[in-house]
Amino acid sequence: MLFNSYSYILCFLPLVVFGYYLLRHFSLVAWAKAWLVFASLFFYGFWNPAYVPLLLASKIINYVLGRLLLGKKDDVFAKKALLACGLLCNIGLLAYFKYTDFFIGNLNGLLHADFSLLHIVLPLGISFFTFQQIAYIIDCYQGKVEGQNILDYCLFVSFFPQLISGPIVHHAEMIRQFKNLDKKDLDWNNVSAGLSLFFMGLFKKVAIADTFAVWANAGFGSGHDLGLLDSWATSLSFTFQLYFDFSGYTDMALGTALLFNIALPANFNSPYKALSIGDFWRRWHMTLNRFLSSYVYIPLGGNRRGDFRSYRNVLITFLIGGIWHGAGWTFVAWGLLHGTGLIVNRLWRKTGKIMPAALAWFITFNVVNIGWVFFRAHTFAGAIRIIKGMIGMHGIVLPAEMAKWCGFLQNAGLTFGPVFWDVKGGKMLPLLIVAFLGIVLWAPNSNELARGFKPSRPRLAFLILMASYALINVYRVKEFLYFNF
Repeated sequence: MLFNSYSYILCFLPLVVFGYYLLRHFSLVAWAKAWLVFASLFFYGFWNPAYVPLLLASKIINYVLGRLLLGKKDDVFAKKALLACGLLCNIGLLAYFKYTDFFIGNLNGLLHADFSLLHIVLPLGISFFTFQQIAYIIDCYQGKVEGQNILDYCLFVSFFPQLISGPIVHHAEMIRQFKNLDKKDLDWNNVSAGLSLFFMGLFKKVAIADTFAVWANAGFGSGHDLGLLDSWATSLSFTFQLYFDFSGYTDMALGTALLFNIALPANFNSPYKALSIGDFWRRWHMTLNRFLSSYVYIPLGGNRRGDFRSYRNVLITFLIGGIWHGAGWTFVAWGLLHGTGLIVNRLWRKTGKIMPAALAWFITFNVVNIGWVFFRAHTFAGAIRIIKGMIGMHGIVLPAEMAKWCGFLQNAGLTFGPVFWDVKGGKMLPLLIVAFLGIVLWAPNSNELARGFKPSRPRLAFLILMASYALINVYRVKEFLYFNF
């Protein structure tokens, strides 16, 4: 079930909220939690009921492993064996569904073989709930987890607002809230803040992300080489599409959770304002960065054993981050690009020199933008085709309307013709890119708007306008980009 669908907005969510508070009204707290677990399983199974048993089995196995680990405080060998078993189960599950065909395809290329691909359908949310449970069993191994009951654990793993595309939540921040649900009644401030966040996210998805998607898809799907302007328009369209798509989903997840008095962790903090790659990752997909730092980078040694090993650990961490996003060499390249960028940034800081903020932002934004080309393209050839166009290797084509004023530029090798692929509304694209670049750089973000939220008539009017536009256009249902990961 999609957040941006009438079935979710008008049926599922109101029914779940009503049922939850009805049970709470009669002090049936355990039943209210069970209602949320049931609703979450229904939400997950709405896409494909066949994968509900997979989610249930994953939860039960990890819960049992966690209990066993907590009960083996002094048996080091048994704890290591249980942890190894847990990691093998979780990583093996993810590897089978996500990377089997990738492995077979590369094996075919390496051995010139013809093994058949299995065409395994990737279960929704498997990357997210697997990482959450890996963190849980590692913390159980390290003795950082108090005893949990299975109802709270199941709700932690499958809580529907964050089940499909995050944020990647940590058991400590969630289960603590679930244990305190009996102390929380309906909070109208949370309801108003939650609805504001939800419809703000819906507006981002429907009005902004899906609009840029038209131009991004046209450029990446084009069968011919694109000129300089078209290539930049393609890459920037996807850069804004991805930001408003994923941050929109996160806003809707955080807003939905607030309706139940649950606070999910922030996942975005104006990432396109970043002045370095390190700063970018402190602002973009913050919960993924938290997981990779705590459960990959630091266990590898972090920066404790000298610069060389620290840089190696950065590359390994971002390589894992790239592969986590998708089974393809383009994702490997994207991860390595960001890892290399972070290393270069660390080397620059060692010089003690200060780069002007405008230049630092310009370099960071363009590294991120180029990285998104690899993130979006289906093949290396497709990514290189766009990047070649961005550096002018496919020529420079100016809008045909400019020929009468700038015809002399033909002597310099420039040509005039259709740009922005003649897609409907394409001539508005440069203006929209400039406008939304200004918005992401200077407008307050969702976190800032939600912080200290107080209902008011102007906010209500603004919310009604956004919600009305979004709801009218929800009929054009499109999946969120991170559903693919």
